Amino acid sequence: MLYSLLALGLGTALTEAAVVRTSGCQLHFTASGAISGPVGEISSGQVRAGSGVSSTSFTLQGSQLFDDKGRGCWWTPPAHVLQCDKNQNPDNGFKVGCDGSVSFNGQTEFWECQTGESGQYNVYLNGGQGVNCHQITLKADNCHSGCPPPPPPPPPAQSSSPPPPPHQKTCPANLNGPYEFPHLIIPVDKTKPDNAPGTSFFGEVSSSVSSIFNFDIPSDDKGKTCSLVFLFPQQKDLTTSSFNITGSGALDFASLSKPATQSTTFNNQPSKKQDFGTTTVSPGHSYTIATFACPAGEAIAFEISDANGGGTSFRYFQDYNPSPIGLYITKC
Repeated sequence: MLYSLLALGLGTALTEAAVVRTSGCQLHFTASGAISGPVGEISSGQVRAGSGVSSTSFTLQGSQLFDDKGRGCWWTPPAHVLQCDKNQNPDNGFKVGCDGSVSFNGQTEFWECQTGESGQYNVYLNGGQGVNCHQITLKADNCHSGCPPPPPPPPPAQSSSPPPPPHQKTCPANLNGPYEFPHLIIPVDKTKPDNAPGTSFFGEVSSSVSSIFNFDIPSDDKGKTCSLVFLFPQQKDLTTSSFNITGSGALDFASLSKPATQSTTFNNQPSKKQDFGTTTVSPGHSYTIATFACPAGEAIAFEISDANGGGTSFRYFQDYNPSPIGLYITKC
């Protein structure tokens, strides 16, 4: 009798695991960027990527991810490394775009950090959590539809006069579609001209301080349009961020000749490539600063400073959580 009960319990558990694995959409992941290769698991359920990893089949059920053993996948705190555990309620937020790109709550770039195994790297939601960490993107081989074809070209003009110049497409000033977040923020201070402050999580502007933002544009963005946007929600709409602003709110935005580094100071900062002029910001608004062809495969930088000594003092925590605040690049 006891044997029958045990067999029945084991059969039920296996059936439930099979339901989890088969009721969604099965897919495999590959990583590209600083490292490339398949995405799989070790026996503990920890997700790894790289040339030394065997590909694992995952199941996407809604916006939740399970592994081939029916274990729920989540970003384990506090380091937020991707792991699939038995009886774990998986995190919500996974999505596969029409081109196979994988995102989590809108974030399309992740991090790999070195492990003790050759060719194997842990997958993290955020940077700075492990050893020798670099950015990667993830692609899925299933669970997505093809991207819609481009619209047909307009019919030729019937008159002899030349057609008007084409209107430059502007990408949305929100994070509802694909976007890039800054991978390095450096506040430089002219009162400490040789001080290298290193990276910051805050954008800061004052009469003496300006902030430089680095962005990495993926190589598969070739042919796309990019818009530099500044998002400034009201304080009541922020969940994990905050800001302080005084003065006129007049800010000067400019592109730089090259990216900043951890050693950038006020004195050795890159020169300005193009000044986009003054934008006066206030809470509750979004701003499109500039639109340009995406420089695919390149790292680019922009600077925000006080416009014309207008007395603006502004400090905020750069955050993509609702509502997003700060400088981003949207793509379309």
